[in-house]
Amino acid sequence: MHRCEGKPPATPAGLGAGGDRVCFNLGRELYFYPGCCRRGSQRSIDLNKPIDKRIYKGTQPTCHDFNQFTAATETISLLVGFSAGQVQYLDLIKKDTSKLFNEERLIDKTKVTYLKWLPESESLFLASHASGHLYLYNVSHPCASAPPQYSLLKQGEGFAVYAAKSKAPRNPLAKWAVGEGPLNEFAFSPDGRHLACVSQDGCLRVFHFDSMLLRGLMKSYFGGLLCVCWSPDGRYVVTGGEDDLVTVWSFTEGRVVARGHGHKSWVNAVAFDPYTTRAEEATAGSGDGDGSGEEEEEPEAAGTGTGGGAPLSPLPKAGSITYRFGSAGQDTQFCLWDLTEDVLSPHPLGNISRGGSGGSGGDKPSGPAPRSRLDPAKVLGTALCPRIHEVPLLEPLVCKKIAQERLTVLLFLEDCIITACQEGLICTWARPGKAFTDEETEAQAGEGSWSRSPSKSVVEGISSQPGNSPSGTVV
Repeated sequence: MHRCEGKPPATPAGLGAGGDRVCFNLGRELYFYPGCCRRGSQRSIDLNKPIDKRIYKGTQPTCHDFNQFTAATETISLLVGFSAGQVQYLDLIKKDTSKLFNEERLIDKTKVTYLKWLPESESLFLASHASGHLYLYNVSHPCASAPPQYSLLKQGEGFAVYAAKSKAPRNPLAKWAVGEGPLNEFAFSPDGRHLACVSQDGCLRVFHFDSMLLRGLMKSYFGGLLCVCWSPDGRYVVTGGEDDLVTVWSFTEGRVVARGHGHKSWVNAVAFDPYTTRAEEATAGSGDGDGSGEEEEEPEAAGTGTGGGAPLSPLPKAGSITYRFGSAGQDTQFCLWDLTEDVLSPHPLGNISRGGSGGSGGDKPSGPAPRSRLDPAKVLGTALCPRIHEVPLLEPLVCKKIAQERLTVLLFLEDCIITACQEGLICTWARPGKAFTDEETEAQAGEGSWSRSPSKSVVEGISSQPGNSPSGTVV
């Protein structure tokens, strides 16, 4: 499920005045509705009145992403990835605008695992596949009529980057080969300069996107990594995966700072809460202790985010809570976690190498690119993968079973939290400590309470096919 926060000057037919829109897919069906995710909207989604509905044959949607940069009254650009490898570009306002990439599956024949527009770009996007490849597309360019040919640009430990050979502009523009097995998810840093990728080989790899340099590497405690997100100030990356843990990795220091144990099965989704995170506590001198010895044109982290305004939920005194994030798992549980100053202080393991030798690649790369698998037995107990007792183990602030089937989506909004699960239920939840009625009154609940907002609780009546995880986008 995805969300787009357009702010149209006028309200087109069928759209809410608030500018929110929601898109979600279930099985082979894709739905697009006017927004109902704000606390001021005292109604649930009317399933009989979608703005757009599409049913696909022969393949099914697996992921999608709105272009938040171009979203407006007259245009809403949406990308949809499919299980057979194709990518569709749609404009849900201009109904006649549609393009299909990798239609003949000449670029990649495997499932599209994740899609994302490049930050502040009208035309460029990335698509990752179960093959472990990541492709750069331009919606203005056609795809080649034959399988693309590539030349090696850069390679390093566990990755390689290729440029497509073409006399005329064609898609894809470039291909990244990352890790072993499927590339499950990726996320741009808040400043748009770094890309964090998580793969089935259990590795988090962070690249400087433009230079294609490997800037950081981390290994899961066990199994593949399934999800990834950045803190609002770009200092920390959180991952979740098949080890049932959430792992907090410091981008500025290149080390695991904490793990969280609260789930009893795989973690499918992680997200920072930007309305509670005290990003302004970050100091300007965060780059100290990098230890990489490399010259950098870019800062080690994104801006401090001091312009984000006061957090919605009241926090303890300054400095006691720095970041808050959530996780959703296949155990049907939602967890909330707090990162405090004592957890973020340095640990004896020190810093991880920031990828110096693996990121350079040389001026004239040749030969096949290495995509080596890290030996878990050799990295366990090192800075790449500390043992459980070597870093702080977080306990969840809130841990609540909120569904009957595995959770697949987690979104933080200013006045509620949205989740979706395998059986096709999309729920909006009041934040812990608050409960909202239909009349918009607020009643204080006990600390750590968890209540669903009754005025806009669930999207029901649609069931997903077995094995088809619902996902969604809200604009």
